[in-house]
Amino acid sequence: MELLTGAEQPDKYMPLLENRSVGLVVNHTSRCGTMHLVDFLLEKDVKVSKIFAPEHGFRGDAAPGETVDDSIDKKTGIPVISLYGNNQKPGPGQLTGIDIMIFDIQDVGCRFYTYISTMHLVMEACADYGIPLIVLDRPNPNGDYVAGPLLEAGFESFVGMHPIPVVHGCTVGELAMMINGEKWLNSSKQCELTVITVENYTHNTPYSLPVKPSPNLPNDLAVRLYPSLCFFEATSVSVGRGTQFPFQVLGAPVPDMGDFRFTPVSIPGTAVNPLHEGVECYGIDLRTLTEIPKFTLEFFISFYNSFENEKDFLTREKWFNLLAGNSKLISQIRAGYSEKEIRESWNPDIIKYMNIRKKYLLYPDFK
Repeated sequence: MELLTGAEQPDKYMPLLENRSVGLVVNHTSRCGTMHLVDFLLEKDVKVSKIFAPEHGFRGDAAPGETVDDSIDKKTGIPVISLYGNNQKPGPGQLTGIDIMIFDIQDVGCRFYTYISTMHLVMEACADYGIPLIVLDRPNPNGDYVAGPLLEAGFESFVGMHPIPVVHGCTVGELAMMINGEKWLNSSKQCELTVITVENYTHNTPYSLPVKPSPNLPNDLAVRLYPSLCFFEATSVSVGRGTQFPFQVLGAPVPDMGDFRFTPVSIPGTAVNPLHEGVECYGIDLRTLTEIPKFTLEFFISFYNSFENEKDFLTREKWFNLLAGNSKLISQIRAGYSEKEIRESWNPDIIKYMNIRKKYLLYPDFK
């Protein structure tokens, strides 16, 4: 049976848009078959008033952390409002004249992937101003398991807003329902939410992304390794930004780190001034793995133990803690805990989370 994303089932959402002014939270992944959702809706004479763009911009060509400015889309003439940078939440002036909002962005199932933070803030804005929100759901390529520490109070940030594990095992539609149902929005408000579910999808369904979700996740391997490798962003070890294989290698300018060599370079729109730019790095090529692991700390603990001085490795401890969602994980690694021992310490929280999660599942769960 053919898998159909929410966007690919217009019969289910077009009636909701009739005679309404629509705001779209979309990027380059917002496809309806071979067309961009914006082009598809305009072809159907839907009044698209504004486009709201997340990290990496509407066209997905801004590098991580790169400023995304408000603009006018050259193709359609529609105003594009950036929700990345100083303005992360739509304000009343930006929502004036909008009757309904649509969120349609491909996620990769990690707490620190910022598209879900954008979704949260859009939900808050919709709740604040009484604007209904439609989430056009998409499969989660890491939706076949749940893993990692839960975010603790006090560690909330744009890379982690919710008390969920690193790998949360939800589609954006399920997560939106959880955010609404658990009253995680500001002032415990709820927005008027409609989720258009994916047809013929289960949490065991393998899903190869038809469009890379962001500049440095170019293929299925990078998407699969991303939950495990993102912690290295707080270290002196490169994940391959500035190469043709980001999030598929690990290395540093230390010859005994490994036999594989690579030299990061600046790539406009993908990696501007990457870590160790122009310097040869030594490490490991994860493209040679015969089995792709689910979320693991194996790589991180191994590199941590390879450095004599922790400060030479862990260069941004505060950032690591925001990614981890707590300060306990780095303390456990420092104390020499094994991955098995660390995972066991997560179990009580994971069990509680799984009980919450099952209330919002829209698809048959993984086994």
